[in-house]
This record gives sequence, structure tokens and C-alpha cells, in this order.
Amino acid sequence: MHSPETNLKQKSTLREYIEAIVVALILALFIRSFVVQAFKIPSGSMEPTLLIGDHLLVNKFIYGIKNPLTGTTWIPISTPHRRDIIVFKFPLNPSEDFIKRVVGVAGDRIKVVNKEVFVNGKPFKVKEAVHLDPNIIPGSIQPRDNFGPVTVPKNSLFVMGDNRDNSYDSRFWKFVKLKSVKGKAFILYWSWAKENFSVRWNRIFQLLH
Repeated sequence: MHSPETNLKQKSTLREYIEAIVVALILALFIRSFVVQAFKIPSGSMEPTLLIGDHLLVNKFIYGIKNPLTGTTWIPISTPHRRDIIVFKFPLNPSEDFIKRVVGVAGDRIKVVNKEVFVNGKPFKVKEAVHLDPNIIPGSIQPRDNFGPVTVPKNSLFVMGDNRDNSYDSRFWKFVKLKSVKGKAFILYWSWAKENFSVRWNRIFQLLH
């Protein structure tokens, strides 16, 4: 039989383990909710900037401290800028996360003419953006290559994928509310090529711009 002192010591050790686990869980939840969160790229809409199988970290603190349930900003720090790569709740299905590049902020006038993007009447160039389909679709059929003009409303963003001919973005479903933005993507920490079961070592720890 164990002595009372041994039993007390075992209970004390067990309590220490439980407390350590609880603290670790609370800390992990805090970090995930307010500081940084990991995401995986499931589609090719941001190629070649982001590839299917890329794993990245998103800075959730940069745009302010938000209520994790409602998205309301408690402590504002900054707002998304044009060319930022952001993760946000998909407006048509908030349970799903999307990642795109910011093209327009509140007050900007957006227009696409034969694949070329204009912001406030000036061409908006993104060096990472690509067009893989030479065909130009009239705006009367769909908005991929000819769109607008539209003005971005207050507290909203206009976003597009870098894979311009294969991206379901604001051209199709309009705007992202600022409260739906989760954070800014800033670094790749892992990349797995499913098609040939290999690690893309050259992409690991690559900063995103």
C-alpha cells in the first residue's frame, strides 16, 4: 500500500500535469485567435504565388485585435492595403476560408477591360499575376475578363486571385467585409507536392509579398 504522503505526491504531480496542459491549451487558443494561424492552400487560384499543398502562416494581429466570434475590431492597428495577400471568410459561405490578393480598398473604383485591371482609372499591375488563357470573354457572358466599373463600399475590399483566369473572386461575388478578414499571409512554412509525393524544399520559409 502507498503511504498518505506518496498518494499526496502523486496527486500533486498529476495536478501539475493537468495545469500545464490547461495553460498550454489556453495559450494555443489565444495565439490562434489573436496572433497567428496556420492555413493550407487547397486550390490553384493564387498560382504561381501560392501552390496547392503550400502551408502558410497568417498574421492575425496586424489588422487589429478582433472579436473571434463576430469579427468586430476591439483594438484597431491597421487595415489591409492593396497587394496584401489576405485570408478571409468567404462571403457566400462564412464557414469556408478563402485567400486572395487585395486589389481595391474602400472608395476605389475598379474596372477590368480585356483582362487588364484598372484602379481609379490607372492600370493596376501585380508582377505575380498571370493569364494562362489567351481567350477574352465578353462581359455580357461573364465578368472574368471584362468587369465593372464598381466602387468599393465602406469597410470593404475588392480581391482577386493571382491566377487571374482561374480564380473565383470579387469579379463574381463582389466584396469582402473588413470584419471577415482573418489576417495577412506572410510566410510559407511547408509545401507538399501531392502529384509526385515530394517536399518543395525551395519554398519553405519563403516570405510572401
